[in-house]
Amino acid sequence: MDEPLTFLKLAELVLDQTKHPLTYYEIWEEAVKTGLAKRVKTKGKTPWESIGAQVYVDIRDNPKSVFFQYSKRPTKFFLKKYSNTPIPTIPEKVIEKKNLSPYSERDLHPLVCRFVNANQHFKAYIKTIFHESSSTTKKGFNEWLHPDLVGAYLPFDDYDEVTLRLQKSLSMSSVKIFSFELKKDLNFSNLRQYYFQAVSNSSWAHEGYLVVGKLAEDSDLIDELRRLNNAFGIGIIKLNFESLDESEILFQSKVRAELDWNTVNRLIEENLHFKRFMEDVEEDLQLRKIKGAYDKVLNEEELTAYMAEKKIGGWI
Repeated sequence: MDEPLTFLKLAELVLDQTKHPLTYYEIWEEAVKTGLAKRVKTKGKTPWESIGAQVYVDIRDNPKSVFFQYSKRPTKFFLKKYSNTPIPTIPEKVIEKKNLSPYSERDLHPLVCRFVNANQHFKAYIKTIFHESSSTTKKGFNEWLHPDLVGAYLPFDDYDEVTLRLQKSLSMSSVKIFSFELKKDLNFSNLRQYYFQAVSNSSWAHEGYLVVGKLAEDSDLIDELRRLNNAFGIGIIKLNFESLDESEILFQSKVRAELDWNTVNRLIEENLHFKRFMEDVEEDLQLRKIKGAYDKVLNEEELTAYMAEKKIGGWI
């Protein structure tokens, strides 16, 4: 029977086998593939975090550590004995196969719709904004203008009629408009482009979010997202393909007290889908009931079938 392994010994064995710098998440992935992970006694749900923390502390506090930090962004570890050895390049085809996913960003829209509609923070009705329907006056004029999806929280189920009438009389409203920029994956190589696209496309709303399907397992990436969130206010949502209702709001959007009406007006003028969304919101507010043509919210059975059809969540 194989003897149990500590996280440090596991990391050493994996790095010795691969002879290539790896992130702590990649170390755990490799350990799972080779069967070494079974020899670690752990009940934690994120063992890769334990690997990262223990290797980092060992490098910091142990002068005789077998590890060194190869890179910072992303954080990769390697063995000192290979520090002067040329590192082979990972074949390009292997990288392409690993990151290849059969679905498109727009295929994820129904997942965002389901999560945002059911989540207690949002309870919003969603509409997809089709960029291709926008008017094109000058090249680049509408670039980084349209969000992928917009949503509205309409308080009919949460407030009594008296409260709603009182809000109207006082020219106040608990209605919220949300904006969402959606990306299939987020890592350091695309972080700034994607985040500032979300800043440009979604800062006009009461709350703006960047929604990601796959987030690179990297503590430095999370720290940078936290810094950007503090500086620019766009929130981050991580979709959970295994259990969509357990998707997370990693960072809350800063709340804008009022909409940026200049941008709202421009979006209405430029995009028919956005204009119809705002018309539906306005009509529903007058009727005090949901009648607008928002995106369909899939039930559990429909969602499971849809994700299977689009091969979402099970790709390698």
